[in-house]
Amino acid sequence: MLQELLNLVKENATESVINNPAVPNEHNKEVVAEATNTVASGLRNMVAGGGLQNILSMFNNQHNGKDDNDNGLLSNPIVNMMVGHLTQKLMGKFNMDSANASSVAGNLIPNVLGSLVNKVNDPADNGFSLDGLLNSITGGKVQAQHESGGLNLQDLLKQFSGKGAGQDGGGIADIIASLAEGARGQQQRNGGGGLLDMIKGFL
Repeated sequence: MLQELLNLVKENATESVINNPAVPNEHNKEVVAEATNTVASGLRNMVAGGGLQNILSMFNNQHNGKDDNDNGLLSNPIVNMMVGHLTQKLMGKFNMDSANASSVAGNLIPNVLGSLVNKVNDPADNGFSLDGLLNSITGGKVQAQHESGGLNLQDLLKQFSGKGAGQDGGGIADIIASLAEGARGQQQRNGGGGLLDMIKGFL
């Protein structure tokens, strides 16, 4: 799933990174890698902190078009957190000034997440699924929950959006705790530069 996410960032980086004179060409790949790491680690950290509901809410927001989706995402605290993180990385690692760094991050991150939400919600797109994404983030915990019969993400989406009665509150709390545990395990295994090094290996 990490390589698919990297490819998605590449697809959205043409204007904000590749053709942007504020980003020197020799840094293009590294900036793309940092953006991919920001999205992957940001989602993982949110799950690890018990914020599964925030992620499901983001993917449950259906919009008529990509631009509407991006505008909605800009008000999402997860997105703002990722934009701020990438902005700081661009300033610190690549000596970009705050205005340019903020512009790159503020365009790239919402575009990537908007595309990710659209792809996950597109039944005709087999490259991404919410199950696969969360399974990758949690080190296989989603699959384990499926096999035990304890997890149905579509039911959870309906529950969090108020469209279904689905699972009881205790069951949801147990699932969130299990996925958080898996995400924390992934944090420990891929701590430091581990995740970024894996991403760079795909470039």
